[in-house]
Amino acid sequence: MNLNQIRNVYFIGIGGIGMSNLARYFKNLGKQVCGYDKTPSVLTNELIESGISIHFEDAIDLIPKDFFIENTLVIITPAVPVTHSEWNYFVERGFEIKKRAEVLGLITKDTFCFAVAGTHGKTTTSGILGHILHESRADVTAFIGGIVENYNSNLIGSGTTITVVEADEFDRSFLHLHPNIACITSMDADHLDIYGTSKAIEASFIEFASKITDKTKLFITRELPIEGVVCAVDEDAVYKAFNVRVGDGSYIFDVQTPKEVIKDLHFGLPGRHNLMNALMAIAMANLFGTPTEAIAKALASFKGIKRRFSYQIKTESKVYIDDYAHHPTEINAVNQAVRELYPGQKVLAIFQPHLFSRTRDFADDFAKSLSVFDEVILLDIYPAREQPMEGVNSQWLMDKMTNVNRKLVVKNDLIPSILASDATIIVTIGAGDIGELVPLIKKAINETF
Repeated sequence: MNLNQIRNVYFIGIGGIGMSNLARYFKNLGKQVCGYDKTPSVLTNELIESGISIHFEDAIDLIPKDFFIENTLVIITPAVPVTHSEWNYFVERGFEIKKRAEVLGLITKDTFCFAVAGTHGKTTTSGILGHILHESRADVTAFIGGIVENYNSNLIGSGTTITVVEADEFDRSFLHLHPNIACITSMDADHLDIYGTSKAIEASFIEFASKITDKTKLFITRELPIEGVVCAVDEDAVYKAFNVRVGDGSYIFDVQTPKEVIKDLHFGLPGRHNLMNALMAIAMANLFGTPTEAIAKALASFKGIKRRFSYQIKTESKVYIDDYAHHPTEINAVNQAVRELYPGQKVLAIFQPHLFSRTRDFADDFAKSLSVFDEVILLDIYPAREQPMEGVNSQWLMDKMTNVNRKLVVKNDLIPSILASDATIIVTIGAGDIGELVPLIKKAINETF
């Protein structure tokens, strides 16, 4: 399939974080873009403001007539049910229909592709790398799985020869990609509803790694069972971050590369996990030939990703942070960052578990990770694509925790429970619709304290 011959692109499920950046990309290329989504959102509103037509009813007569011609590509998200009438209409008439991952495969085949893989850290690492390349005037488009604060967008740049993509392990999507340079940030068990076992996940990552035949262009962490260039913080490695200190609210550190030492890099995102994300991005940009000065300047100006340790309130008496963490390892990283920044202060964590299957598969690890906080409020499990599972619920998870101060609340009681706490540090955690509550929580805290 030749994307250059496509005139129109129709999205079924255009409002997702991944689908929406693809819609922006095709609009930048001059294609006619239109789409359907189930409900309006901030993302769909922004797409509409950019000139993309979107409707919210599954109705064939709402699709513009221009899209009923041969050179129309239909892109569908896996969340759309097989009963969807628009989908079936295009299927019955023989239109070209692709999943998002397949389209990214076509795009990366025709560009120089940086692929960022890993069960954690993909979005932040991709955002940093995309920002570095964009600021160095590379002809890049970066597809990011979150909103990059610097651009208020999940798409960086409008280049046509270089791409940065998140290599998503979900449903083995990353096997469609054609990477030239890649990294694997982590390889923890996740998506066991898809893979079944951690061994199956490992095998999938190994298959992804095999796409990089020149292992000097694959960056890894030391513990991974994969051949590549090792990156590490304060440990011997080909790319090593060291002499790490904190000044003026930022990390300052040096990086050893194969050819030089880059001194006094400034980076504003908290947490040792983010240092590792930054190091991976630095290593890929350095191998590509990005000037050291450009790397340093871009790194210092990177503002982060929304819902990745995002400060909502930051005063002397109260701090409120929101984070997308939805895996025990990610919750541990949030706790590490909070304790490093605010030692000795009382921390309240509000957690909404994401998926019944993930809660079931990692219940003991979730309980252990959450038990390190001084106080925990649990919300009900956010189901996303899943149906309830017997015996798997937030009460069951809470019973496994060891905190003295822990409770389960419904959403309507959440804000009063937060305001009743004497914690000075408040953190909302989760990948579900807890993000929609953040503005309300922020408003209530500001009005009360």
